[in-house]
Amino acid sequence: MQRDVRAYLNDIIEACEAIEAALTGLDLAGYRSNRLVRSSVEREFIIVGEAMAALGRLAPQVFAGITQSRRIVDFRNQLTHGYSIVDDAVVWLIAGHDVAVLREECVQLLGAYQAES
Repeated sequence: MQRDVRAYLNDIIEACEAIEAALTGLDLAGYRSNRLVRSSVEREFIIVGEAMAALGRLAPQVFAGITQSRRIVDFRNQLTHGYSIVDDAVVWLIAGHDVAVLREECVQLLGAYQAES
């Protein structure tokens, strides 16, 4: 059974919330020194990127309406295939500045889709 747009938006929202929860109370030094947290955050970003790529195939109009959607997929690819060159400071900055925006956009899109149903 194929998943629908709502499922992928929900996956992104949940992953954003998990990233925010994992980073609560940490600064960059704390993030860098905790491999488990780094792995968790990177895994959640991979989920975000996978869900975003699926939206690109399933609902290009939704994909196009999400800020930096293509860069999100590219970031997922870097985390997955270029793990050896991942810069923890970049991940930290993205988590701190972009995750809340992405989450809010997806919450709004999900609300619109649920209102249509």
